Amino acid sequence: MSNWDNISAFQLDVLKEIGNVGAGGAASALATLLNKKVDMAVPKAGVMNFDEIFKLIGDEEKIISCTNFNVTGDAPSKILFILDESGTYQLADMLLGRPLGETKELDQISISTIKEVGNILTGSFITSFSEFTRLDFVGSVPAFAFDMLGAVLSAAFFEAGYFDDRVLIIETTFFEEDVAINGHFFLVPSTGSLEVIFNSLGLNV
Repeated sequence: MSNWDNISAFQLDVLKEIGNVGAGGAASALATLLNKKVDMAVPKAGVMNFDEIFKLIGDEEKIISCTNFNVTGDAPSKILFILDESGTYQLADMLLGRPLGETKELDQISISTIKEVGNILTGSFITSFSEFTRLDFVGSVPAFAFDMLGAVLSAAFFEAGYFDDRVLIIETTFFEEDVAINGHFFLVPSTGSLEVIFNSLGLNV
């Protein structure tokens, strides 16, 4: 049984650095796609209990958007990119060049844009993980949901196999002028995959 509670500050710094490299790549890709500068930062990275996702984001009835991916390869996992309702609308406005506060509900172009951001972010983070760990990660076509947190998580993991009770979290913040939008990137590993990732980094837990 891995002792995740004793992960050191150095190990957390490694995770944050992976997140920073991934965020940098995602920001560059978004800038190219949108022809505008999008700044991103990673304020925090770490490992948490799966059920703490609710404490971090809100209760089961909180409305969120979730772009989720299945990851195959050396460390099979599921990846979730989650924004709360207001953050989803704000990010759509930011990326589509709309006045902040204009989006009150998701239309098809907003959904496509949020989904593409999740796709870019996930692709960049997977590349970052691969470069740091020398492991092979292959992401699936993304699925998108906009619903209550409990319903989204239940659907994401229904008949999905066995997962560790720990998840890797990388918080992301999108900046544009005075606007800051917080999102959460979760890597939910299949049983044993988180150990594979840490061991490949030389971080024995």
